[in-house]
Amino acid sequence: MSTGRLFLLTALAMIAFAGNSLLCRVALRDTPIDAASFTALRLISGALMLWLILVLRGQRGAHQGSWTSACALFAYAALFSWAYIDLDAGTGALILFGAVQATMIGYGLYRGERFTPLKWTGLLLALGGLTGLMLPGLTAPPLLAALLMAGAGIAWGIYSLRGRGNSHPSLATAGNFLLAVPFALALALLAHLGPGLAPDPAGALWAIASGALASGVGYLIWYAALPHLSSTNAATIQLSVPVIAAVAGVLLLSEPITLRLVLASAAILGGIALVIRQRAA
Repeated sequence: MSTGRLFLLTALAMIAFAGNSLLCRVALRDTPIDAASFTALRLISGALMLWLILVLRGQRGAHQGSWTSACALFAYAALFSWAYIDLDAGTGALILFGAVQATMIGYGLYRGERFTPLKWTGLLLALGGLTGLMLPGLTAPPLLAALLMAGAGIAWGIYSLRGRGNSHPSLATAGNFLLAVPFALALALLAHLGPGLAPDPAGALWAIASGALASGVGYLIWYAALPHLSSTNAATIQLSVPVIAAVAGVLLLSEPITLRLVLASAAILGGIALVIRQRAA
């Protein structure tokens, strides 16, 4: 793959990842749609888009996946939606990304991976930044929403760990989305039985865009670029996602940038970068 094509695919994938935060936030902030409906529509539209792409590729029935990974995918999507009721796009992406990397790094420690002093410095710096972001104060994000997003990050970290080394990641992604559909339908049914259901045409369009484009197509673009990137470069490139989400949130959603967010971002992303770089060394 040429350098120009690889750069383009990678940039589009990062924009898609950040786009999920923006689409979810604008839907839940500016339309009456509820988190359950958003989650269900996102997963169902993502599954349909991935199924359609497989059909167009002549891979009908070739999808792979597992119920365990589908459960992790569903947990990520549901917690993600409820968290964004009260979180800004940039703050949510930062907490999500920090929790994902903490989960994957923690798993490495559990498996016996050795950390150098510089790795420990990076890990403690990142955890300190995440803790500082959520400490009580005028500019702190709502604690429950932050915890929900951290849970979404843990679920996505588990999903990512289960997918590492998969020889056909696009087929596995399609299969996991398809297997997550029953959970999405059950969630929508439970929400319909309660007082919280608020379907909305505009919100539904944002949810479908999140599922079909930012999730379905975005993941396929990323998996097309991933084999041509080293693991260190792939991990480092993803550090751009919270930054893209924060800048887009300011420009498109008029969200504020606080000193706490700037300092926490520098600590979390800088700490993770140290861990990743040292892991490569």
